Amino acid sequence: MTTTPATSADVGDTPFADLAAALRGELVTPGDAGYDKARAVYNGMIDKRPAAVARCRDTVDVIACVRFGRAHGLEIAVRGGGHNAAGLGVWDDALVIDLSLLRSTTVDPRNHTVRADAGCTWGDVDHATVGFGMATPSGFLASTGVGGLTLGGGIGYLSRRFGLTIDNLLAADVVLADGTFVTASENAHSDLFWALRGGGGNFGVVTSFTFRCHDIGDDGVVIGGPVLYDLADTAEVMRWYRDLLPSLPEELNGFFALLTVPPAAPFPEELWGRKACAVVWCYTGPHARSDETLEPITTYGSPLLVGLHAMPFTVLQSAFDGLYPAGLQWYWRADFFDEISDAAIDVHLKYGARLPTGHSTMHLYPVDGAAGRVPDDATAFAYRGGGWAGVIVGVDPDPANADVISRWARDYWQELHPTSAGGAYVNFLMDEGQDRVRASYRGNYDRLARIKRRYDPDNLFHVNQNIRPAEQAEPDR
Repeated sequence: MTTTPATSADVGDTPFADLAAALRGELVTPGDAGYDKARAVYNGMIDKRPAAVARCRDTVDVIACVRFGRAHGLEIAVRGGGHNAAGLGVWDDALVIDLSLLRSTTVDPRNHTVRADAGCTWGDVDHATVGFGMATPSGFLASTGVGGLTLGGGIGYLSRRFGLTIDNLLAADVVLADGTFVTASENAHSDLFWALRGGGGNFGVVTSFTFRCHDIGDDGVVIGGPVLYDLADTAEVMRWYRDLLPSLPEELNGFFALLTVPPAAPFPEELWGRKACAVVWCYTGPHARSDETLEPITTYGSPLLVGLHAMPFTVLQSAFDGLYPAGLQWYWRADFFDEISDAAIDVHLKYGARLPTGHSTMHLYPVDGAAGRVPDDATAFAYRGGGWAGVIVGVDPDPANADVISRWARDYWQELHPTSAGGAYVNFLMDEGQDRVRASYRGNYDRLARIKRRYDPDNLFHVNQNIRPAEQAEPDR
């Protein structure tokens, strides 16, 4: 069966009452009081009006939604935590499969694993695991959804020591495009398992994940926080950082940032609103070795603030959640970088001085150490060369500033892109077209397209950074 996008007339004739009756969860449609809340996602710049939002309670609900959407020729969007940069968890006239009510976690401390439902945030997972002194690699915000971050790769504080999130994925439960249910792992549906590790939501609706966990810090207590420097020191700090980081023990990770100091504690009031550069560090090794390990970063330069403290990993992971609540206006541009070149530093200096709003920022996340030792073709994630995943985000609470933050991010990216490796971390992509998607998967794209043909030959799951089935050419959305 070949599905086609639903028209407004098709949607109006769709018997959603039948789907509502089949669900354990709730079906929200445009006439319902909770519709605007149900269609909202993390990025306040996204304003899509789906035909219905199915707030699923279990895997059987997900199966019912996939079969119903396919039978009625509906667009299908899948939302977990709703953090997707481009807002692809929701779509006009689509049936949104909302997984946010699937929030259970199960920890096996003896075998160092955690099973997490697809609606969990990383805050849910960290709460479950850090109490046992362990964690699995994730991202940089506790409010980020487990599903989206994992399927795109998963770069975070623990990546240098323990790899990407996908490098710690042991199994995934998946509802396929034909409505069947499978568990993918190295030993079952291994081709699907390969594709899920970085290939995004192209291959089915993942309803749960099982991850390997690792002991971190002293009983889950790490040492972390930002070290801030004057914006005028940016070039010197970036050169020091790019040269130092590869030589550091893998227990120590740090991402580089251009930012405006938030006007709130724990930052000193005299720094509020000041443009600065920073490295945000996370040390997960034994505290008995921390002084020696941290010495190169605590003694360098003339920092405005050394904000390194011992804290539970949950605290570090959620440190920026209050600064970036849901509903802000976001515009993202991103690239991978094999190096931080002098030419790139010149561009960073120019646009760091032009940060348009207090929330806008630029980050460079390292992909080296354990993450860099995995071969490019071992998973769908193709950029393992020991460089950085860069992201430029224009952010502000006020919709009136949407054009300002978008223009700054686009201009910055256009000047910086010639220094990049070509593609970008798919979790940071906006809706930028097929060429950008293909570049982000490099030589893995054709294999992904063949697996897509096997598991979703009609491209039912295309509201994503889409990988088209092999030998099928479709027009751009």
